[in-house]
Amino acid sequence: MKDAPSRLCVALDARERAEIERLADLVAPHAGMLKIGLTAFVAHGPALITAIKERRDVFLDLKLHDIPAQVEGASAAAADLGASFVTVHAAGGQSMIKAAVAAAGDTKVLAVTVLTSLDEADLDRIGIAGPSGDAVLRLASLAVDAGAAGIVCSPREVARLRGALGPEPVLVVPGIRPSGAAPDDQRRVLTPAEAAAAGADVLVVGRPITSAADPAEAAQSIAAEVSS
Repeated sequence: MKDAPSRLCVALDARERAEIERLADLVAPHAGMLKIGLTAFVAHGPALITAIKERRDVFLDLKLHDIPAQVEGASAAAADLGASFVTVHAAGGQSMIKAAVAAAGDTKVLAVTVLTSLDEADLDRIGIAGPSGDAVLRLASLAVDAGAAGIVCSPREVARLRGALGPEPVLVVPGIRPSGAAPDDQRRVLTPAEAAAAGADVLVVGRPITSAADPAEAAQSIAAEVSS
């Protein structure tokens, strides 16, 4: 994203192809990257990646989590599509992450740590002991040791990860909410300016932009906040 207009990545999480492409056209001038997640990819498949790549680089956010052989194959397919980033779950373990990295070619593998929709109570229920920040650091360290180019984490863990991991890993941060915006299903959030100041490299924003009355204006406003 070195030559991109901003560190903003807009999540195009609609289901209808026409709506995804409409949003892409509106926000692309203000974004460094466009994210395609599970809903859009399952609905429209590889052809959608080809179409969105004509606007901006694509972040293919599938959160792969399977045996190493399956993730290796999926990672290779993502690379063939020309995705700039592809995500795997760090909880899949080092062998799985290494397989993804080995197959990814020029596509950067990002490891998802703890979903931003989870809070401490949720983690306790699924058996992840201790504060969420500790779990994120453990998973992030494991992933970087396995060769992941970057980490997906909530904005509240960015400063700690940057201090522990150094400047090299790309920190990609969802859970971004402008001041006064509804959190929706996000639990661990910060504003764009706060996340950028903490050291985030890429800020992923979906509904505050795509559900806005004027998505282009919303994207421009957030991009300006991040760069100011």
